[in-house]
Amino acid sequence: MTDRKPPTPAPGPLEDYAHSFDELFSRRGVRESFRRYLEGLLLPSERNKTLTGLANTEPVVGSVHPRAQQLQWYLSETSWEPDEVNDLRLKMLVEGEQTVPTESGVVVIDETGDRKWGNKTAHVGRQYLGSIGKVDNGVVSVSSLWADEGVYYPTEVEPYTPAHWYEDGKGDGEFRTKPEIALELVVHVREKQIPFRAVVADSLYGEDRGFRRGLAEREIGYVLALRPSHAWRHREEDVGCVEDVARGHRWSEKEPGSWVKVERSFLDGHTETWWSLEGQGGPYGPTKGRRLVIVTTDPQSMPELTSWYLVTNLPADDPADGPERAESSELAAADLAEVVRLYGLRMWVEQSYKQVKQTLGWAQYQVRSSIAIRRHWQMVLCAFSFCWWASAPDVLGEARNQPLGVNQKVAPEAARGGKGGSATSDQLAKGAETGARVAGTLVHAATLLESVVGQAPTQTAQRVA
Repeated sequence: MTDRKPPTPAPGPLEDYAHSFDELFSRRGVRESFRRYLEGLLLPSERNKTLTGLANTEPVVGSVHPRAQQLQWYLSETSWEPDEVNDLRLKMLVEGEQTVPTESGVVVIDETGDRKWGNKTAHVGRQYLGSIGKVDNGVVSVSSLWADEGVYYPTEVEPYTPAHWYEDGKGDGEFRTKPEIALELVVHVREKQIPFRAVVADSLYGEDRGFRRGLAEREIGYVLALRPSHAWRHREEDVGCVEDVARGHRWSEKEPGSWVKVERSFLDGHTETWWSLEGQGGPYGPTKGRRLVIVTTDPQSMPELTSWYLVTNLPADDPADGPERAESSELAAADLAEVVRLYGLRMWVEQSYKQVKQTLGWAQYQVRSSIAIRRHWQMVLCAFSFCWWASAPDVLGEARNQPLGVNQKVAPEAARGGKGGSATSDQLAKGAETGARVAGTLVHAATLLESVVGQAPTQTAQRVA
């Protein structure tokens, strides 16, 4: 048996990364397209990541060019399985020195939607789209993300299929809500034996009893958001909401009362003072199965954008607050500062993850079938994961290795990839061939990572006595 004919190599370290996936592709044409697709996705964001853009041909009329047709065939007509690619992608991240997951990290659940015209594209429907902030025609996906203070990466993504795609609508046995999809994604992370401290998510999931119950039944910790108007009885009974609980606790700088000061520090060197409160009422309390934790930058005004109303099943750490609760739970106890730290990691989704997906062309696919869309998404995840794989940023590695309770700072030049910082563009492109296309691909991979360092929280949210 003769050796398989190798595909045209990708530039520099991208070839080593792509070569790791060759075992999943039996045909040379598929291995070739895998490389070309990654190259195109990693080019700067001013280039469209449509099939014609990835193939470097003219929009619309260039769709018949052989290069564009090859990529169309790669997504729609080949037989490779995106789940197999995802498993290998995660394996490489889990085994990576800088990206190995730790028990202090979290699994972030989020959904995003992007506008798509017509009604022929799989999973499309009129629904709320986070990318534009309103209801419109588009495709929504639910994703899971592993994150700690120094690194984050997507673990899995699943499209949400609106009810009108099913014969019996929401009554169809195959229909799944977003929280039901999210629970499956969390279970998959556990099945892959990826460690994490808790699941964090916004109020769509925090308000869903089935999602919370599914996590609790599996002894999975969570820190989930609630709406300020969340109440545990019918509103017409004149029972207060969680925002009322917060406003019912008086606060001043000299007499904070039940409010606990928490100092949050960030990798760019700045610190912020937040305040946290252990709320009680109805089903919530430090001695009960669910705790209500309220966090804000200003307990007097409770600003909307910097106030969190959280529910968690992590037991209180103070024996005086609930010894029976702590002993009955299999989960490690968490004080208020730890709850703040965990939910603070959700910022990777809000500030960084969506931006990176857009930069890499998450929604710019020109295919209609479900399998082709899933393959495109998987290629985007591979392109983003390559950034971590290739750069091994020292500055982030050092941040992750600091002990808890240390306020970490990163010098501005390090955050920009300078001396002692993350891999620079020159380091990333070392050994690569020359040429604008090659340089654009590798330099942009470094830039994607450098752009998020400054907004990262450190490993500590310290309670201040």
